[in-house]
Amino acid sequence: MGAAQPRPLWEFAHERGMSRRRFLWLLSAGGASAVLAACTGTRVPAETLASTAPAASAAPDVGTAPWFKDPEPFIVRGTSGLEARLENMDGLITPERFFFVRNNSVSLDVDVESWSLSITGDAVPTEIALSYDDVLAMESRTLEAYLECAGNHRAMFDLVNGQAAEGTQWGTGAVGNATWTGVPLADVLGEAGVSDDAVSVILIGMDIESPEAGFRRVIPIKKAMDPDTLLVHGMNGATLPRDHGYPLRALVPGWVGSTSIKWLRQMVVSTSQQWARNNTTSYVLIGDAYPPEGQAEGKVATTQTIKSALALPWPAELDAGEHRIGGYAHSPAGRIATVEWSDDSGQSWREAQLVGPQSRLGWARFEFTWDAPSGRHTVTTRATDAVGNTQPDQVPYNHKGYLFNQPVPHPINVV
Repeated sequence: MGAAQPRPLWEFAHERGMSRRRFLWLLSAGGASAVLAACTGTRVPAETLASTAPAASAAPDVGTAPWFKDPEPFIVRGTSGLEARLENMDGLITPERFFFVRNNSVSLDVDVESWSLSITGDAVPTEIALSYDDVLAMESRTLEAYLECAGNHRAMFDLVNGQAAEGTQWGTGAVGNATWTGVPLADVLGEAGVSDDAVSVILIGMDIESPEAGFRRVIPIKKAMDPDTLLVHGMNGATLPRDHGYPLRALVPGWVGSTSIKWLRQMVVSTSQQWARNNTTSYVLIGDAYPPEGQAEGKVATTQTIKSALALPWPAELDAGEHRIGGYAHSPAGRIATVEWSDDSGQSWREAQLVGPQSRLGWARFEFTWDAPSGRHTVTTRATDAVGNTQPDQVPYNHKGYLFNQPVPHPINVV
């Protein structure tokens, strides 16, 4: 009798619920080891998937990528997503084609005719389900807001402070600013008859290949009832794109982007605090400066931090002479009051000009003129918001690299 033949890798992966599109992408990005790691839950080494590389990974073949949009304008961050290049931005609103993508599996192509949103839990008298048409029939509002990954600037823990954090090494482009149209979550909860003793809401996505077979985040009922917390079906005046959560996603302005669950399918409303992977071990600040909260291993990452960044490549190269340099700043506390810049490692600061209108929940655009001398330089920016929050000189390290917001010294070679 001959030796048993090895089991086909695709058959093995398929039995564990992996889609063919994700299988092909993982195979092209990291080979059989990447597929096996995804099937077994083993962490894929950064060097295998190039998810921590400072430069873009190779773009996948058409039809195998875990997203629908053209990756060419982006920095490809392994299978985690597409980092925006801020130098592509022109104006306050980020066009969809330049808006970053952060996924925990692949972007979904949802059949809206069979889709529904269920609202359940012990704080709901009777479970209800809303169709897409039901959601569209409810009164909507449109607001401008920035959306930012909790790991935006993560690479700076290493590049600036010399202490690398775990996870995809996002630079400054895991952020974008858009107009969003949707139904206030409070109205949907009202439709479900949520009881007065409700404490928390868990939002669950359709992306069953992500952790917990549907990416999920818990928010307190107070944040759920905030009129700015929306269930979004439109982006920049058009139907919500597939990469950004079509047919429905949450939008929780000012909170880390993982809270704004994409491809929303279920909400569980409870009379007690709910705990899940993404508020116990992930999206948690773990380190000496962050005492554990409840069942979490550290401080749960919720509200974002004030940041600023130059709209230049990293590193940048300029000709010697005068340049008009621009960038973006944003704060969860509201409008930006000032942005300062320095070309001497923060020994002196000069004020940049804020350009254009600034919405309550959106980001601000700034510009300044720099007479660049030949040589290697760093230009650093520092933002302050209208209530007095300023980017700090130092951020205590956390193992997963969330919420870095020190002023970033941007390397520029002037020739």
